[in-house]
Amino acid sequence: MRRPLMLLATLALAVVACEKKNAPAPTAPSPEGQAAGASPAPVDSDTILLGEVGSLTGSEATFGVSARNGIELALNEANEAGGVKGKKLQVRVYDSQGRPEEGAQAVTRLITQDKVVAIIGEAASSVSMAMAEKAQAGKVPMVTHTSTSPEVTKKGDYIFRVCFIDPFQGLVMAKFARENLALSRVAVLRDNKSAFSMGLADVFTAKFKEFGGEVPGDESYSKGDTDFRAQLTALKRLKPDAVFVPGYYTDVGIIARQAREIGLKVPLLGGDGWDSDKLYELGGSALEGSYFSNHYSPDNPDPVLQKFLARYKATYGSVPDSVAALAYDAARVTIEAMKRAPDLSGPSLRDAIAATKDFQGVAGRITLDANRDAVKEAVVLKVSGGKPEFVTTVAP
Repeated sequence: MRRPLMLLATLALAVVACEKKNAPAPTAPSPEGQAAGASPAPVDSDTILLGEVGSLTGSEATFGVSARNGIELALNEANEAGGVKGKKLQVRVYDSQGRPEEGAQAVTRLITQDKVVAIIGEAASSVSMAMAEKAQAGKVPMVTHTSTSPEVTKKGDYIFRVCFIDPFQGLVMAKFARENLALSRVAVLRDNKSAFSMGLADVFTAKFKEFGGEVPGDESYSKGDTDFRAQLTALKRLKPDAVFVPGYYTDVGIIARQAREIGLKVPLLGGDGWDSDKLYELGGSALEGSYFSNHYSPDNPDPVLQKFLARYKATYGSVPDSVAALAYDAARVTIEAMKRAPDLSGPSLRDAIAATKDFQGVAGRITLDANRDAVKEAVVLKVSGGKPEFVTTVAP
């Protein structure tokens, strides 16, 4: 039986990167070994504690692990440079299991028991919205790295994000499909249990029609489904030029295989929820020739990005996905705001984060607007040879 809110670990982030490289990856403790109400080790007066919530287990676990790595790397670097206000940084990590109720409970615990000064997370918009309500009520700033639903930051003035939002991402893919690929008819297959998927599908549909395209069919599924053949067969009958599937990699890989099995061979289009190495394991060759929007491309020669890539690969042995890059940026935006803030009270830190302008992140330059959303560019990638290939960049 899974108990809620398993504490993953308290990561001591003064450890240098070369030591982390040789250390085994942290794993979630067993339910028997870590009860939900167990008290973590206390934090001394020379330490500033941050909170992190991510899906370290569950169907989107790669997002949680990537985010944890990116945040850890950013805090390691800050500590090596002397920390913040003469103190070292530490992060307390909780597993949301990809479930909104778990994320909300984790934030409550981080605020009331752990007394964190800020919270970073989550990847999924549905979870972030549940978390944001608790963070706003507790007046503790929360910075999400990849939650793209516009509704997240509408929860209040303590909620921020370092990624673009769905209206922009939906616009990017609608414009790319119509102008770059010259598609006239694009059907939609959305996850009706995901705020991310629903929002992105709505914007894509509206914008594609605005650009003169037609959406002949709009089918849906629910997170956890494993058979999509009925929906795909219904869409195949409509003879679309492509199918827009704004879901997560866990579903998209299977959807791609089943689409090819029933003879639906048109390209699939999607959003940043596709971004995981697991996508190519699940979808294989069925994904070839498909396109998706994303937050960054490792092919970008920017020296700030290339330095991050080199250190990430040296530490974790892999190329970071966009979740890792944006989580790293979210942590750095938070750290820089902590340095500028006169103190680390909720209102002071909130104001400092809100003042973020022209911040050079590894996933693009970040300016937070009046809605606390990041104004930044997007990239479009093509699946070619079993990996993402850079196609173009689209600026706001």
